[in-house]
Amino acid sequence: MSMYKELAQRPNTTYMLGGATQNSIRIAQWLLRKPKATTFVGGIGKDEFGEKMKKLASLEGYNVAFHVDSSAATGSCAVLVVGGERSLVAYLAAAGMYKVDHLRKPENWALVEKAHYFYSAGFFLTVSPDTLMLVAKHAAATGKIFMMNLSASFICERFKDTLMAAFPYIDYIFGNENECKTFGRTQGWQTTDVGRIALKMAALPKICGTHKRIVVITQGLDPVVVADDGKICLFPVVVLPKEKLVDTNAAGDSFVGGFLAQLVFGKDMAECVRAGNYAANVVIQRPGCSFPKRPNFH
Repeated sequence: MSMYKELAQRPNTTYMLGGATQNSIRIAQWLLRKPKATTFVGGIGKDEFGEKMKKLASLEGYNVAFHVDSSAATGSCAVLVVGGERSLVAYLAAAGMYKVDHLRKPENWALVEKAHYFYSAGFFLTVSPDTLMLVAKHAAATGKIFMMNLSASFICERFKDTLMAAFPYIDYIFGNENECKTFGRTQGWQTTDVGRIALKMAALPKICGTHKRIVVITQGLDPVVVADDGKICLFPVVVLPKEKLVDTNAAGDSFVGGFLAQLVFGKDMAECVRAGNYAANVVIQRPGCSFPKRPNFH
């Protein structure tokens, strides 16, 4: 805990909105350019950072429905960047205390009923799987789109049962090559080939009446792998000169946000991936999950 106090005393420390799912929502909102097109649901503390988060979210134009916990601080994450690469130490605090009862409140459930697309990072499985399953089942029952991210190898390992309970409801699953390989290993699949694992992931059982499952795997500088209808498609990324790389933090979250911003318009896979690559390319040239006021995506 002393790390946070030490960082707060350093003059070159910067603060910004964060959290994997919130990063993706922020990027989607940035590209959509339609006020209140997106809503983020999560938990904050009754403190200065919680108030700051609400104000910044409002300035960026997306809705928030926060559960405010007066007994805990707003969650924070210390991010240390050296040579463009990052290391993170997260302290969930109030973010880890979210309960399904908050979403069941009429004013919050109305937001669920209004939405057509739902996305959550896999990290939320460690906090409130009941909430995630409630939304997943609503999406399946109403023909809406439910999406998740593998988020981290430890989610595939330590929270395997919870992840697999949600898997039949997932229409789009995102991840990177390391998470993909870990998922394959935990399933007992005798391969480390990302394409083959993605195909097997897409073919896992789904709830009847829901959409087909599409698997999207990023691989850093290597092409994005998409498993769809039993086929693999590869999409090249935007190559960034190393001297322009500032911070890889939130690259994956930004890719998802860009992807979602085109998916909601019914764009094809190539365009969704192109928007994801564009967003990630912008963000890694800046500190944290930050971006210019207006996107330059055409």
